[in-house]
Amino acid sequence: MEPSRSRGASASRENLAQRIYEQIKLDIFNFRLLPGDRFSENEVAERMQASRTPVREALLHLQRDGYVDVLYRSGWQVRPFDFKVFENLYDVRIILEISAVKRLCEMETPPPALADLKRIWLVSAAERLDDGGTVSALDERFHEMLVEATGNAEMALIHHGITERIRIIRRLDFTKGPRIEATYTEHGKILRAVLQRRAEQAQMLLKTHIEESKAEVRKITLHMLHTARRPLDDKAAD
Repeated sequence: MEPSRSRGASASRENLAQRIYEQIKLDIFNFRLLPGDRFSENEVAERMQASRTPVREALLHLQRDGYVDVLYRSGWQVRPFDFKVFENLYDVRIILEISAVKRLCEMETPPPALADLKRIWLVSAAERLDDGGTVSALDERFHEMLVEATGNAEMALIHHGITERIRIIRRLDFTKGPRIEATYTEHGKILRAVLQRRAEQAQMLLKTHIEESKAEVRKITLHMLHTARRPLDDKAAD
């Protein structure tokens, strides 16, 4: 085989493996695959209409990132919840974000990202969104944008990794209606404090906001996960 053709085939396989990786991760985040669910490489290959090679590469990537485990002679399993790990991730997140808002309050000129956040979160009650999935995604970006706005790319990269690993917890949180309203209220208070350069207040509000989410981790049950998946199953049946 010609070198260029060989390189093209390799790149194509890598792209397919990445697409499979992203799809399985999305299935986990959207509760189509629940913690403890088992599956085989053949099942994934059939569903993705792919050979086992890119499927195996995708699953090994997911294993390295902590989403799945390989079971000896029994295929693969979505990694069960480890509540201590989630709590530790929330602790690191608190450290990163309170450091970020302190830096933002100390900046001479507010970064443009804060204006974007104002347009999303400092709105009237009538303008607030009420779809849990949409608000959950916006919630992620609110916190990521606070860190990104500091200009510290390494901090933002670490924070993004934590955001991905706790995403399933946050999405469960947003299956509850009151959480949406509370998020708008709390984000608004944090943002106003940052804009007014009240660093201590911004840090206190942010820490409390994240710790409330952290407290929800221990309340998660398998029933909640199945309940979250049920609307997706009903939609697929339609």
